[in-house]
Amino acid sequence: MNETLLVTGGAGFIGSNFVHYWLRNHPDDAVVVLDALTYAGNRDNLKDLENNPHFHFVEGDICDRALVDGLLEKYNINIIAHFAAESHVDRSILAPDSFIKTNVMGTFTLLEAFRNYYPQLDGNGRFLHVSTDEVYGTLDANDSAFQETTPYAPNSPYSASKAGSDHLVRAYYYTYELPTLITNCSNNYGPYHYPEKLIPLICINILLGKSLPVYGDGQNVRDWLYVLDHCRALDTVIQKGKPGETYNIGGNNEVKNIELVRMLCQLMDELAPGLPVSPAQELITFVKDRPGHDRRYAIDASKIRTELGWEPSVTIEQGLRQTVQWYLDNRHWWEPLLSQDYQAYYQQMYHSHSSQL
Repeated sequence: MNETLLVTGGAGFIGSNFVHYWLRNHPDDAVVVLDALTYAGNRDNLKDLENNPHFHFVEGDICDRALVDGLLEKYNINIIAHFAAESHVDRSILAPDSFIKTNVMGTFTLLEAFRNYYPQLDGNGRFLHVSTDEVYGTLDANDSAFQETTPYAPNSPYSASKAGSDHLVRAYYYTYELPTLITNCSNNYGPYHYPEKLIPLICINILLGKSLPVYGDGQNVRDWLYVLDHCRALDTVIQKGKPGETYNIGGNNEVKNIELVRMLCQLMDELAPGLPVSPAQELITFVKDRPGHDRRYAIDASKIRTELGWEPSVTIEQGLRQTVQWYLDNRHWWEPLLSQDYQAYYQQMYHSHSSQL
């Protein structure tokens, strides 16, 4: 049976990669993207799909209940893949209100719309909620990795808003028997990643000869997941996941921030000869740590591996090389994103409290 997906936030980083992945691997399915095209949503991420008859784009807000109701009916949606979220910790510290609106109220609106619509589907429906490992808080160096049973302990407005949305999705399964699925993933990287995020920020700043800002002492640890591995995992959860369950998705790639930056410098030195500053490591600059900066994230993905048969296939070395090459090949994509608003944000976050390495 062919599926019709509503992908919220499908013009964002992970969402657009997922849309490309789904239409490649399920060419007979239809995908409807709903995206408000805020600063991180980019219609160009989906440009090559415009002539695909199975692809439809709608600009709009997930908080608009009438719009969501209309899309479910018009396109006979049976799967909602919910990516739409404000997702940058730094921005949540500066302006938390939009995070509450989109991440909590937006998720609530989608759940209510799906609850009203679901009886028409005769049991053939799914609501996939894509969340983050940040809801679990932080780990010390020797702590065990996050499991699905790890208590929630969010430390930023962003992670608190995602925790709230997770709880709503879980509640709609237990209260209304909606077939919901929750995934909590580690840090993603890959093509179409907005330039303010760490990996594209480092790549672009090296190309521009600008300093490479590293928070604090650079010893913060993240588990990095290549975005196409993540898309495969989400496909697996939609196809095989048990409603009401949560699945952690990780890349098995724990790396300190400073080590990651040095790896990117080495790749850029190799793949982009003639850089403004070489070696690129000379650009590394430590900046004042952000408030509530979690020390370490690590995902235990054994549940999705043992129960559903998924595991990551791309090593951090392979994924970073592919990602760096993508940014080198797609300057036309990221250059227009370095707007005045972006520059003002960048100055606010990184300009002061820096010290050269």
